Amino acid sequence: MDTTDAPRPRPQAGTSELAYMPGFGNDFETEALPGALPQGQNSPQKCNYGLYAEQLSGSPFTAPRGTNERSWLYRIRPSVRHTQRFANAGYPFWKSAPCLEDHSLTLGQLRWDPIPAPSDRSDFLAGIRTMTAAGDVMTQVGMAAHAYVFNEDMIDDYFFNADGELLIVPQLGKISIFTEMGVMEVGPAEIGLIPRGMMFKVSRLGEGPEWRGYICENYGAKFTMPDRGPIGANCLANARDFKTPVAAFEDKETPCRVHVKWCGRFYVTEIGHSPLDVVAWHGNYTPFKYDLRTFSPVGAILFDHPDPSIFTVLTAPSGEEGTANVDFVIFPPRWLVAEHTFRPPWYHRNIMSEFMGLIHGQYDAKEKGFVPGGMSLHNMMLPHGPDASGFDKASNAELKPVKLDHTIAFMFETRFPQQPTKYAAELETLQDDYIDCWEGLERRFDGTPGIKP
Repeated sequence: MDTTDAPRPRPQAGTSELAYMPGFGNDFETEALPGALPQGQNSPQKCNYGLYAEQLSGSPFTAPRGTNERSWLYRIRPSVRHTQRFANAGYPFWKSAPCLEDHSLTLGQLRWDPIPAPSDRSDFLAGIRTMTAAGDVMTQVGMAAHAYVFNEDMIDDYFFNADGELLIVPQLGKISIFTEMGVMEVGPAEIGLIPRGMMFKVSRLGEGPEWRGYICENYGAKFTMPDRGPIGANCLANARDFKTPVAAFEDKETPCRVHVKWCGRFYVTEIGHSPLDVVAWHGNYTPFKYDLRTFSPVGAILFDHPDPSIFTVLTAPSGEEGTANVDFVIFPPRWLVAEHTFRPPWYHRNIMSEFMGLIHGQYDAKEKGFVPGGMSLHNMMLPHGPDASGFDKASNAELKPVKLDHTIAFMFETRFPQQPTKYAAELETLQDDYIDCWEGLERRFDGTPGIKP
């Protein structure tokens, strides 16, 4: 049987070339060949097709049932054969926390235009650039915010990250993420999540000079759906809209390389076959994708502006209740209807640190300067909010219902301070004049009773 040309996903008529299983945190089962998945037990004496049974654990064995995560994989070779002796490898632009690199950038609100495209051929791994890092990768606390831009497929190169899960947010260009447990196609306005320790490779889909996006590397507790509280059972992100791929495998007997990130360092090992050889699996430790356009926003329908936490898609909890290791928040299209209200996000200072990106359109709090593919950083307790022109426009707008459309911005928000890397500090696209966007916010105070400026 020759399966070297392509993965073996099941077709799904009328929706996509690939099939997915709906639901968040479900216990799934799937097989790419009939009878490959054992029934009634996890580890039979002999598996069908000569496969090996192997467990991949995403939590300690004794974690409570609600947070216990593991999947059983039935593969052509056990993963001990997917690594040989490791050699040191280098990805100099991918950094881990704590990241206290020496640079001249001082404290302040920061914003960047998109990072430059590579001047030569670059695959997904080589195209990752760390912008900020927070916490400590060694103690599995905090996160890193990366941008990526690449123009070449990973063909015989594979990767797994022992340091954390990867939340991938494409901004330009659709990508194929071939994981051990199946294939996901993820484009702009979608996200893909790869669990800690799972092997994968990334390829380009469609045409274009380059493929761009953002990554949140979460060192801490894995992303989960936030509790809705008084919102109740519906709206925000709904569990059925998260899609997990069906089993697909690559049976390839050619020289391959497996790259590993472990405790902030990189290693590579040479093997003679593809490690994406899982023919069947079952469990709840899985990759998934999610279409941001299925997020059902809630908001004020009379007056005032709720906290931006109502836009949380996923949250990675910390040890302190209600305080996230990292939140993934989006600002999607929505209706603005509040009366007697300044509708854009208000000016504020926050104990959380906010890394923002713009997928497409215009962010409602910034009239200019924040462009698709760009980024901003507002660290803990540094003031931020609408620019001067945005404030003036919102203060004088007719307060009729308005559809905020053709836009999606997002935020990686963490309790920990985000330290800019040397690369980010010296990046040519850093906007030296970002702070000037608030210069027009002059004194408007008039002490005369009853007089509004």
